Amino acid sequence: VCLVCLVIKSSSFFLYNLFLQDENMISFIKGGIKVRNSYQIYKARKYLFNTFKCMFPYVCIYIYIYIYIYICVYGLGTGEGDVEDAEKLLQPYLKRYPKGSIFLFFAGRIEEIKGNLDAAIKRFEECCEAQQDWKQFHHMCYWELMWCFTYKRHWKMAYFYADLLSKENAWSKATYAYMKAAYLSMLSREECQPFAESEVALFRQVPGLKQKIAGKSLPTEKFAIRKARRYNVENAIPLPAPPLEMMYIWNGYTVIGKQKELTEGMLKTLDEAQQKLEQHPSTAALPRLLLKTCCFSSLLPPSETQIKFDHYLVPNALLEHGLLCLEQGRREEAIKLLEMAKQNYKNYSMESRTHFRIQAALHKARASEQNGMNCSPSSP
Repeated sequence: VCLVCLVIKSSSFFLYNLFLQDENMISFIKGGIKVRNSYQIYKARKYLFNTFKCMFPYVCIYIYIYIYIYICVYGLGTGEGDVEDAEKLLQPYLKRYPKGSIFLFFAGRIEEIKGNLDAAIKRFEECCEAQQDWKQFHHMCYWELMWCFTYKRHWKMAYFYADLLSKENAWSKATYAYMKAAYLSMLSREECQPFAESEVALFRQVPGLKQKIAGKSLPTEKFAIRKARRYNVENAIPLPAPPLEMMYIWNGYTVIGKQKELTEGMLKTLDEAQQKLEQHPSTAALPRLLLKTCCFSSLLPPSETQIKFDHYLVPNALLEHGLLCLEQGRREEAIKLLEMAKQNYKNYSMESRTHFRIQAALHKARASEQNGMNCSPSSP
């Protein structure tokens, strides 16, 4: 943008001097000064262009790492990411700039994806300490720290970072309020008292905090509002382990699947939630079945007729079933299930994100099938 502005400015000065100045000595002198200014602008443009040319390889590396350890993991893929290549690209820069905040952030993300949560937390904290000027970068670290403590089931620390985000960041107040309420729901009444906030009150605030960007609401906010709407009635049906459900939306089970103790801890939490839900209708337990499936790597899809609120469950259950079949080498069955999830279900929460995951899984299934055909021995 700066280069374009400089080019337009220098060209405007030059054309003005050629065609629009009066033909007298004073105008000629003024024109000469402006031509010199135009020349100086072209020199600055050349310097910026050469600088950008030198930085271009680094920018490409930043974009590559960001896509494969952030976008593909969180939203557009099945959660694996290209960690090995990203780590190889990052290591030289991390050694050269050990206090570089962007490199520390990427290093923390890589450790988080690998399931090394203590190392990830340390990196994100170092990233916050490395610079104090760009607070928005701190907010990105707070978001990651919130999820790291969620994976570790440290609900108070996760609440702390969700609360920081709700006070300092304006991206999605509804999501932050939902996450705060979700973490409080995992604590006992005695443990909630120091926070001076009510789980039910926070859930009821969520719909009023919805915002629109370019006329559109954030998908995460829509999901949070749909989940929180059951608290609008007097005898509200409690959400079963809501942090774990939101964790599924953000592909968190791929992270905890890297460490056995994390998976076992999540299963323990889900079993505890199941015991609390025995007095409520079976629909409240359906999300727990899907989340438990992600830990067990097995699936029995819930009956669609029982679902009143959580309509996203069936397509996501089919997605998980398809991924399981793909891991077991049952490609045709996996493709059939994924196509069913893609074609048969519409207008549910986080539909676009689910479709991205389905598409990534289909691409993976068809690529593995094509590779199998290419590697098969030729007939004599």
